[in-house]
Amino acid sequence: MTTQDRVVLAFDTSTDELACAVARVGEGDGRRRVEVLASGDRPCRRQANVELVPTCLGLLDEAGLSMGDVDRVVVGRGPGSFTGVRIGIATAKGLGCGLDRPVAGASTLDAVAWRAWAAGVRGLVGVVGDAMRREVYPGLYGVDDEGPKRLFSVETVMKAPAAAAAWADRADGADIQLTGDGLRKYRGLFAEAGLAAVLPEDLWHPTGESLLLSAAADPALWEGDGHPALVLPVYTRLSDAEENELKRLGMAEPATVATTGVDDALAGRHLQLRPMGVNDVPQVALLEDAVFAGTEHTPWSEAMFSQELGAEGRTWWVAHDQGEVVGFAGAQMAGDDLEVLDVCVSPARRREGVGRRLLARVTYDGQMLGARTASLEVFEDNAAARALYGSVGFSEAGRRPDYYGSGHDALILTASLPLSIAASDDLPDPTAAVEPWPMADAGRTAEAAAAVEAAKPLVLSIESSCDETAMAVIDGTGEIVANVVATQIDFHARFGGVVPEIASRKHTEAVVGVFEEAMAQAGAHFGCKTLLASDLDCVGVTQGPGLVGALVVGIAFAKGLAAAAGVPLVGVNHLEGHLYANLFETPDLEPPFVASLVSGGHTMLVHVRDWGDYEVLGETIDDAVGEAFDKVAKALGLGYPGGPVISRLAEQGDPKAVAFPRAMLHSHDYRFSLSGLKTAVITHIEAENAAGRPIDLPDLAASFQAAVIDVQVAKALTAVEECDVDDFCVGGGVAANPALRAAYRERLGERGVRVTVPPMNACTDNAAMIALVALRDYRAGRLAPLSMDGDPNMSL
Repeated sequence: MTTQDRVVLAFDTSTDELACAVARVGEGDGRRRVEVLASGDRPCRRQANVELVPTCLGLLDEAGLSMGDVDRVVVGRGPGSFTGVRIGIATAKGLGCGLDRPVAGASTLDAVAWRAWAAGVRGLVGVVGDAMRREVYPGLYGVDDEGPKRLFSVETVMKAPAAAAAWADRADGADIQLTGDGLRKYRGLFAEAGLAAVLPEDLWHPTGESLLLSAAADPALWEGDGHPALVLPVYTRLSDAEENELKRLGMAEPATVATTGVDDALAGRHLQLRPMGVNDVPQVALLEDAVFAGTEHTPWSEAMFSQELGAEGRTWWVAHDQGEVVGFAGAQMAGDDLEVLDVCVSPARRREGVGRRLLARVTYDGQMLGARTASLEVFEDNAAARALYGSVGFSEAGRRPDYYGSGHDALILTASLPLSIAASDDLPDPTAAVEPWPMADAGRTAEAAAAVEAAKPLVLSIESSCDETAMAVIDGTGEIVANVVATQIDFHARFGGVVPEIASRKHTEAVVGVFEEAMAQAGAHFGCKTLLASDLDCVGVTQGPGLVGALVVGIAFAKGLAAAAGVPLVGVNHLEGHLYANLFETPDLEPPFVASLVSGGHTMLVHVRDWGDYEVLGETIDDAVGEAFDKVAKALGLGYPGGPVISRLAEQGDPKAVAFPRAMLHSHDYRFSLSGLKTAVITHIEAENAAGRPIDLPDLAASFQAAVIDVQVAKALTAVEECDVDDFCVGGGVAANPALRAAYRERLGERGVRVTVPPMNACTDNAAMIALVALRDYRAGRLAPLSMDGDPNMSL
């Protein structure tokens, strides 16, 4: 192997085939030379997270190599199965972080074209990737002896008949040789369009070798430091969930948006963003008129905004506070450029960062749709707007004289995406503020090194079961030396609840940044710049329960990290983590005790007979407590998450104002039901609206909250008595509700029961609680195989 040779591990999981290979890549004959040492391509439908890491290790062993010999990781970025792509990329990010090695992403379509080239195919090659929903990812290539050359700029998605027609309409359409997994469904459709030349089926998928050939031919993949955070999936459209929510937002507004009275003290506390819906158009047009009245800008009309919402390649967002639109922005795709069409913020809400947040949202959507740049036009004399655009990376690229009237020029501004918006602004730039790669701690002192060694075993834990990307590091005593949580609330708030597809996407984007921050926090604790993967003794990760798409991202990253660092893996039950969170408040807590787990997804009473020995006494038969809070808040137009805003309102209200039912209070068991209570609240809202009376939000919130608390506390009292225990604990996000915490302490305290509630920051999902369980299992030798997958329905 020459000094220029690199050992490269490459894999792609975006199709039903697992493509994987290990190769030496070096310079030769003016181009990079690929020498495959071992390959393991095979069918792998829905098993990529199970088979990928073991396959990588097996191929390295077959090649007489180890993880430590890998110089670079190359991963397929898609387009393809959203979940499959994210499994591959999350694994690659974990490997890169564990090895401190560069990671590069390559196009799956390009890899399929290179497979055809490797088989001797020359001429026009059309790759037809399966995009589901009767759609395809089309990629047309000119293939000669040097390799495939793209005849398109960026990946896109099209209806299969439209793609077939577009290629058939070319003068050389009859010469196109088809390949790709989309032909399984659409071969006949393309044949009907006159495209009948189809390559053999064994060439329809990428291979590890073709992915390597594709990467070797792209100089950009070998430049820079190969930071894992910069590798993102290829998205050619909004997710199904986002498109469905856009349609839903246009159907009906919350029942009480126009009639609910809101205390002024809450104004400004619940500013949120959401995609613009048809119900927003009247407010948006009024705001446009008010902001641009008396200027040279001709305001958009309601009809113009309505037409925009139905047009392809558009993204429009509104910023709203308790249902009132206070700003909006919109943009359209033009090739690989995103043209920002309008940014408007109410004068009363300026200098609050609303415009920056709106810009971040529309340009983020543009990135997901393939935009590489953004452009806009701004009135030369609009100093405030020019300052905003300049602060996020826009610069002058041209001028349109007299565009806004005689003597009023428009400046053309352009920027590369992503915009230069700092992570501290809580905005969606997954590649902002990343540290140079690889991670290094060259200045570690002897004292710091000794402190790290003395603290062992060091456990890094990962939590990604829902909408928080969290990591923590604890030492051998259980002390937390790092704890980082990256929330996605602002992304899900626009939909009134967590959207699984978006949660999975955001975990993929955030995971490396969270890892870097956790390791830096831990390093500062020990007096050095950062911990390194080689300092770790174990990686723990939430295995379930939770959203499957979210779980697999955390697990894939954890397995890549553990395999690369050569440390054991532990899979942790998320619910058990919530039980262990009580140790942060009461370190001497020992079973037996009774615990209430109350969150957005779970409501249950548990008899903890011993650590690891749990009896679920009863749980909800329908909605969880947190889910009920969110649904009531949504019905009132209060946004998401519902728990905090309802809790704040309830502080001002009368809990006896409305007699809501206490469902299953006298059921003589430990089951719960929240669906009937939620329905009763919505019925009350509708009745008040029909009578023309404004809703007294504080009284309604206090009455609803009291109905929930009464049942929770009553059943907890019975459980404590029947189980004959002296300790009671609470876990889950709803444990942060002040009224619930106080009620448990008061009512159970009267019976002489010690009540433990985790600190507020340990109630919601976090990785520190996962780390405590992982440390216990690591010491007991209860380790997980690297074939571990997520278990969304994992029981306690």
